Formats: sequence, structure tokens, C-alpha cells
Amino acid sequence: MGKYIYSVFIFFCTSFLFAQEELKISMQEAIDYAIKNNYDNKVAVNNIEAAKERKWETTTIGLPQISGKVDYQNWLKQQVSLLPAELSGGTPGTFTPVKFGTKQTMDASVTLKQLIFDGSYLVGLQSAKTYLKISEQAKEKTELATREAVINSYGNVLVVERNIEILENNRDVLKKNLEETQKIYKNGLTELEDVEQLQITLGTIENNYNNARRMKSIAYKMLNVALGNSIERKIVLTDNLDNLVLANTDLSLLTKSFNVKSHIDFKMAENDKESKALLMKLEQSKALPTLSAFVNYGANANANDFDFLKESQEWFDYSLLGVSLNVPIFSSFGRRSKTAMARIELENAEIKSENVRQNLMLQSETAKSDYQLSIESFQTAKKNLSLAERIEKKQQIKFFEGLSSSFDLLQAQNQLYTQQNNYVQSMLNVIARKAQLENALNIPIK
Repeated sequence: MGKYIYSVFIFFCTSFLFAQEELKISMQEAIDYAIKNNYDNKVAVNNIEAAKERKWETTTIGLPQISGKVDYQNWLKQQVSLLPAELSGGTPGTFTPVKFGTKQTMDASVTLKQLIFDGSYLVGLQSAKTYLKISEQAKEKTELATREAVINSYGNVLVVERNIEILENNRDVLKKNLEETQKIYKNGLTELEDVEQLQITLGTIENNYNNARRMKSIAYKMLNVALGNSIERKIVLTDNLDNLVLANTDLSLLTKSFNVKSHIDFKMAENDKESKALLMKLEQSKALPTLSAFVNYGANANANDFDFLKESQEWFDYSLLGVSLNVPIFSSFGRRSKTAMARIELENAEIKSENVRQNLMLQSETAKSDYQLSIESFQTAKKNLSLAERIEKKQQIKFFEGLSSSFDLLQAQNQLYTQQNNYVQSMLNVIARKAQLENALNIPIK
């Protein structure tokens, strides 16, 4: 029976680990996944919860506050007072030592406090709401940054995988060319330099291939970090570069109008203005009086021994009602200086807000231009790659027919490799620049 339970346990643990190892995911699914699991987004969610708690904490300052207190005193050596001796029939001019009260005392009380008016409290309530808004906007900003990071990481993985495929194909072609050239050389129909030239090119391709395989592992780990996973989590990407380029080619974005007021960065700048205005109001409110009240009820008892818990112990009740009015009169112009500094901070926030507005408008135009360039570059790279492939094939034919040198073939091969790299990079640029443009236009996450 024990072996059976152990086997079942191992089976479920193995199944769980296997399920955790592989994650099949498209780019949109990766974005949705990261919004929930990304480390920065989790922190942003927690910050919102903390802001809600801070808002309530500030609110409670103006609500009734009840506190209880118990004081116990035990005179280890009771204090002595001196009374004129003549009061008890003694010699005039002398004193009689007397101990007043009991050796032990206990006092228990409950106090209710209520803030009636405090200008800084009212400002504090408004600040708490603003702080919550800041946390919510920070979460929105984090989500937009997460979307762009996931798109870039996802695209990098696909680019590395495509580069590996290209390098494998180039390596196979070069190996075949080298074998044929070596045979031709053995027959005395070509020079050793031609063989050595192909060996150099093949060595470079193999180095690039090995490096691309290492970069693939790093790219997957970077994607896992963006998703909020362990870096060792196995991921299977269900999208490919060609489909993503097609899906991310959207020329309508180039004509989309930009509303700067809806952009998260501008809203955060406006929120900063609001917080600075509240800080100025806070400094101004410190010149206003504060009014509070309290009422308490208590009882005390006295005894020479610890008899306070006995029913026979006599307790004496008391109660007190109080009102406190605090009026600031003169601070040697300290409050005026603090208010002036807060007003300067507000002016700086207004200047920064306008700066953000102008930069966002420039950013949207730049992002549109970059996106359009990426589409045009992709189309050009696609044509150039086709031309480079034809040129390289012709040079191969000419080389093996003895009509061109190994140097001509090398030039055609290097040109092909450059165009292959440009083509793959242009595909990634289309995807990345679209993500950048969506953030610049503040397009919400789907």
C-alpha cells in the first residue's frame, strides 16, 4: 500500500513538473500572461493596494479615536512629607514625618478623542486620493512597458531561431562547396588559395552559428524574465516571424490622431502638478487653527496590598471633558518661506508638464516616422535578399566552371550574408517599431 501511494505521489509530482516545464504561447498570449505574472506588474498591483490602505489610514485621522490605559504604582519605599509638629501637639518649630496615601495604587481609564477641524487633515485626504491615482497610473505605465518588453523579447527569440536556420543552411552550402573545391584542387584544376578561402569563410560561419545557439538560450531566458517566469521555464512560441510581420504591418497607425491629454505620461505629469498644488495648500493650511475635543472615563483604587481584583476593593470613578484650540500666531516667517518653496515646486511642475506635452508630441511623430521607415526597410531588404541570392548562385556556377575567382565568390557570399542579416533584422524592426508607436500613441492593451 505504501509503495502504491508513493508511486501515485511520484506520478502527480512528475506530471506537475512536466506541465510547468513547457509553455506554448503566442505573442498576444505572452503579453496577457506577462501583465498578470511579470514581476514589475505584481509590484504595481501591490502598490495600489498599499495606496488604498494609506488612503484609509489618512481618513481615520479625522474619525473618533479610542484608547485605554491602565497604570499601576507600587511604592517600594513610600515618600515621606514633613508636617509642623505643633499640629499634633509637638514642639513648635519642629516637624513630624508623615506618609500620605496607600502603598499601592491602580488607575484604569478610557479616552475618546475627536478631531473637529484641522486644515492639514483636509489636504491630507485629497493627497491620499492623489497618491492612489499615482499608483494606478504607475500600474498602467508598467503594463505598457511590459507589453513593449515582451514584444521585443518574443521577437528576439524568433530572430535568433531564424538566424540559426540561415546559418545552418549557409554552413551546409559552404561544406558542399568546400568538398567540391577540394576535389577540383586534387585534380589540379584550381589553386590552394581557393580551398583556403572557403575554409576561412566556413570557419567564420561555424563561429557565428555556435554563438547564435548560445544567444538562443539567453534570448529564451530574457523572455522568461519578461513574462515573470523562472529563467529555466521551457517555452514554445506558436507565432513565427513572417506572420508577425504581416500582423504588425498596419499603415493606418500612421494617420492615427494623437491626443496628448490621454497619454499616460502626460496624465502622470498633470498628477504631479496636482500633488504639488496640494503640498502648497498643506503649507498654507498650517496657518489655520486646529480644534479637537476629548472625553474620558476612569476609576482608581488604593491599597497597601495588591487587592485590586477583589470584590471588596473600593474604586472611585472620575470623568473629564476637554476641548483644545491651537492658534498659530507667529512663526518668524517660517511658514511663509515653506509656502513660497511649495509655490516654486508647483511652478516647476507646470513647466515640466508643458515639457512633457511637447516631447510626447515629438515622440509620436518620430515613432510614426520610424515605423514607416521600418516597413519600407523591410520591403527593400526583402528585394535585396532575393537579388543577393541570385548573384551568389551565379557566382557559384561561374566559380566551379572556372569563369570567376574565389575572391568574386567570397564577395557574393558576404553580400548574401549581409542581406540575410538585414532582412531578418528588418522583420524584427517592424514588430518593435509598431510596439514603440503604440506606446507613443498610448494605444491601450487589448
